[in-house]
Amino acid sequence: MLTRLAIDGFKNLHAVDVRFGPFTCIAGANGVGKSNLFDAIAFLAALAEKPLMDAALVVRGGEARRGDVRSLFRREGEEAAQEMRFLVEMIIPELGEDSLGQPAQASMTFLRYDLRLRYRADMLIGSTGSLEIAHESMVHINRSDAKRHLLFPHKPAWRDSVVKGRRTSEYISTEQEAGVAIVSLHADGKGGTGGRPRRVAAARLPRTMLSSVNNAAEHRTLVLARQEMTSWMQLQLEPSALRSPDTFTAPRSISSHGAHVPATLHELAQSAERVEPGAGNDLLARVANRLSNLVEDVRRIRVDVDEKRQLLNIVMTDRSDTEHVAGALSDGTLRFLTLIVMEADPKSRRLLCLEEPENGMHPLRIPTVIGLLDDLAVDVEEPVDEENPLRQVIVNTHSPSVVACVDDGALLVAQAPTVSHASSRAAAMSLRPLAATWRSIADPGVATATRGDLLAYLNPFAVIEAELATAATVGKAQRVVFRRDLQMDLPHLDSGGSA
Repeated sequence: MLTRLAIDGFKNLHAVDVRFGPFTCIAGANGVGKSNLFDAIAFLAALAEKPLMDAALVVRGGEARRGDVRSLFRREGEEAAQEMRFLVEMIIPELGEDSLGQPAQASMTFLRYDLRLRYRADMLIGSTGSLEIAHESMVHINRSDAKRHLLFPHKPAWRDSVVKGRRTSEYISTEQEAGVAIVSLHADGKGGTGGRPRRVAAARLPRTMLSSVNNAAEHRTLVLARQEMTSWMQLQLEPSALRSPDTFTAPRSISSHGAHVPATLHELAQSAERVEPGAGNDLLARVANRLSNLVEDVRRIRVDVDEKRQLLNIVMTDRSDTEHVAGALSDGTLRFLTLIVMEADPKSRRLLCLEEPENGMHPLRIPTVIGLLDDLAVDVEEPVDEENPLRQVIVNTHSPSVVACVDDGALLVAQAPTVSHASSRAAAMSLRPLAATWRSIADPGVATATRGDLLAYLNPFAVIEAELATAATVGKAQRVVFRRDLQMDLPHLDSGGSA
């Protein structure tokens, strides 16, 4: 679970320091940098698994494929920053396994990870360059300090169920020796720390030290921290993937593009049936009931098992007993069904980032979609267990319907003010909570937004009316008619447009 992310020097993110709760909605206009925050999360997930340059390839809109990673660094006028920094605070699972199936138990589950990357120019080819590590560290956050770091409202029983363990030394550290940064990897065996740390000059590392660990016997906590970060997923649900059947050998987990829903649902039903006869059908019935909140004409959901072709496919039966395979369902129905299956799977990804959850949905169904996303996230009123997995959801949107449905405490307003940098000026995104919500209460000095700042999202017709009035004054032909009689009555707004 990602509880804090501070970023500086990445794309248009300058001095961004944001606290996350179980469910977070980032609202803002197009082009302010909302997607760049998701790119930063995806970059961190890749850095925990791949070499530095390979991780750069996963970043949306980057130029690393052409040998230039400078596009990843924040630009200030004509100049690009030479360093980017990521500070992460996260909660990891206490138990797990390494890549060889060896059990791992974290010595501490609340961690802070600090990573700084520097641009290294190619001395032979000026237009290309690479990344190098300037600093990397991983330390624990004491249980006694957990309440001070977990700012969102939660019950002590939940906190006690996720913040566990004891640790007195670092996991990864960086020291300067004769002007050279040395990164040290400290042992974390079950029987004690033991052994000398592995020390490498930061500039020589082709990948992060975290991404190099794979042995739970020596680095049990870092193995679980690495798994946590690599599990962070940006959902980009594609209709072609959602409509495709699965082979019998397909993965039993849903991909970032939405593939493998049939195989995942089939495995969930089979697993439930093995535990208790009839439980598989009960699970399918719950999925169908949840889907009926979006599509009223749903009677049953099943997974068709085609033994001859060895294929699995989703089949929906409507109230007239007509069957519809996944390929015949609408995009919105398939997106919603995918989220339902993920919610039913306790092993699904721990952090889900989803852009524009309103896509493919009728505005009247948006509250149903937001309710499902909220249910996907962990319930911090109850301890974490099999029925309440440690799962987190972050969405971004510019939809008035979504913003109107989200609780004030879950909202962050994305804006792009202009900040000064010596001789240049650059647009940097800021994320502001609403006044009198948990983020602003915990940090009275934080800049806040008001409902008035959300007027463009909650009442877009006022903006349209102003633009049409401007067009009329300059003699332009009016090609769009503003229909006040069709304006939606949105919640949270009085006639004056304020809260």
